[in-house]
Order: sequence, then C-alpha cells, then structure tokens
Amino acid sequence: MILNHLWGIYTHPKEEWQTIDKRHENYFYAFSHIAIIALIPAIVAYYSAAHLGWSFGAGEVIKLTPQSAMTMSVAMYFGLIAGVVALAALMHELAKAFDTFPTYTQSLELAAYTATPLFMVGFAGLYPELWFIMTVGLVGLSYSVYLLYSGVPIMMHIPEEKGFIYSSSVVTCGLVLLVILMASSVILWSMGLGPIYMH
Repeated sequence: MILNHLWGIYTHPKEEWQTIDKRHENYFYAFSHIAIIALIPAIVAYYSAAHLGWSFGAGEVIKLTPQSAMTMSVAMYFGLIAGVVALAALMHELAKAFDTFPTYTQSLELAAYTATPLFMVGFAGLYPELWFIMTVGLVGLSYSVYLLYSGVPIMMHIPEEKGFIYSSSVVTCGLVLLVILMASSVILWSMGLGPIYMH
C-alpha cells in the first residue's frame, strides 16, 4: 500500500524512519506518496474557495468562481509536488557537504514523509477561518520540522550532531523555496492569472 508509512510517522516516527531506511522503495513509490497526499490541500482548497467561502475576521465571506477555484487548486497541486521534488534535490546535493552520499530516492523519501504533516493541514480548510488555519498550520509545520530532525540521522546516515546542522540547512533552503513559490504566485497574479471573486 502506497501510504503504509503514514500512520507510523505520526505514532512512532523514529521507529518508522528506521523501517523506511531498511527497505527503501523505488522512486515511483516515494513520488506516488507525494502525488496522493498533495491531493488533500488541493481538493479542500477548491471546495472551501468555491463552496464554503473564506472568512477574515468580521468581514464578509469571500468566494471564488468555480472555474477560478479549480485553476488555483490545480496550480497549487503541481506547485506542492514541484516544491517537494525541489527540496529533495536540495537535500541530495547538500548531503555531499556532510560526506554522505544518499540516493535521490532516499532524499525524496525524506522530503515526502517530512512534508506529509504540512499537506495534512489541508483538512483544516474545511473550516475556513484564518485563525484556525494558522493554528493548525503551525502545529503541522512544527511536526514536519520534528520529523526532519529525527529522520535525517537515520535516512542520511549522518551522526546526530552533524544531522542537526544538516537539518537546519534544509529548513533554511525550504524557507527560500517557499519565498520563491510565493514570489512566483505574485508574478502570475500580476499577469492576470489571479483569482476571480464571486460578487
């Protein structure tokens, strides 16, 4: 089953990382995990934007047209997948500076399972209140960072003290990727590809 490590990374992460490390799946397996998990935020974003509407404090509820919501959700889906694949490539290259040489599949597995809690935050979109999304998002981000720090020494075969520095470097690279993704969105919106609101 493609998602068979999902429960383990929430209930006993260190043991699950060791299981993943012992029986590395192929590239397609790791990529399939990302492709399925990325559907959660994309589908929920479409449903909440087109049908539930977003509420920002005491203001009126904001909705997108179904077509606009679909376009944004599809773009979000491919953006999330591209982000994880790019992060895996960065992890792979960065590992060389720490005298370890993982396969690209190992790097992709680490990136995929680390990103999973963040993608699961997508369910919070079913209650589209900004404060709620932010709170759940913070919890998801914190757990993703924890998974990264606990998974790096096991998956990359780096000693824990070096693993901490490596993980911190990956977090920094992840933040840079996020800024690039946000900047790309702003550029696309300014070119007329932004959301269309319902009146």
